[in-house]
Amino acid sequence: MTLDINQIQAPIEKDLEIFEKKFRQSMKTDVMLLDQIMKYIIHRKGKQIRPMFVFLTAGTIGEINEATYRGAALIELLHTATLVHDDVVDDSNYRRGFFSIKALWKNKIAVLVGDYLLSRGLLLSVDNGDFDLLKIVSTAVKELSEGELLQIEKARKLDITEDVYYEVIRQKTASLIASCCAVGAASVGANAEIVAKAKLLGEKIGMAFQIKDDLFDYGDAEIGKPTGIDIKEKKMTLPLIYALNHASWSDKRNIINLVKNHSENPKKVTEVIDFVKKSGGIQYTTEVMKRFVKEANDILFTFPDSAFRQSLHDLVLFSIERTK
Repeated sequence: MTLDINQIQAPIEKDLEIFEKKFRQSMKTDVMLLDQIMKYIIHRKGKQIRPMFVFLTAGTIGEINEATYRGAALIELLHTATLVHDDVVDDSNYRRGFFSIKALWKNKIAVLVGDYLLSRGLLLSVDNGDFDLLKIVSTAVKELSEGELLQIEKARKLDITEDVYYEVIRQKTASLIASCCAVGAASVGANAEIVAKAKLLGEKIGMAFQIKDDLFDYGDAEIGKPTGIDIKEKKMTLPLIYALNHASWSDKRNIINLVKNHSENPKKVTEVIDFVKKSGGIQYTTEVMKRFVKEANDILFTFPDSAFRQSLHDLVLFSIERTK
């Protein structure tokens, strides 16, 4: 069965429409240049996966309300701020196929825009007394930064273990989806135990989501040609970590040498990809991803059955069955 994003959104369709209006309002400014950039950001927003996690979790646990809208806006504002800054850090001219803020308006303005988005998110919470929501999201942004720095540190030595890899992706990706689910729960007045359970649910989903992303680098029949982008950037992901852990000493030395010193050479990158595939790295990684999905569903099914819960379940499947 092919999952359709519109079907998944059905129980929260009106909520997403209301949210869109409120989010646009939260980005308004009297500074003409800034307003122009805010409109550019809004027009290039993706599938709204993060707000969907907020609203579906909120609906699964309680009644969606104004705090839920503010929580979803807070996550979008702070996350967008990190993406704008990321493009400066990575010297990236594109974001989801469109020009990045950094490419169109240069580094100085991009950094200031990121700061502006961050402050708008903080003020949205402070002005409404949403300190519990602010704490959840601020913790995620802190972890996101730590995860990025941990990955940079390990990329220099290429000595990343499977445990360190899980910690990197937990901080870099899973912490954000965990905060979406936790904010959804907290916004409807759930107690600390339920908020913690929702956060763990989001973390498991986020782990599976990132592992799926890492598999894209190696391609398959559906996705088409492997990209090898992670290898070019010397990022040690689970398929490669597994392959190296099960390689002979000479093979390991050879592959690390290729990643370290020849990652710009397409033939050498292909050699690394072939090595990973032959070693069973793809199969192992797929099994790990499915394990995280099962753990997520085990948590999800402790909540009462509803259209929201079903859509949340479908959104998890959509996240790992996507082809891009």
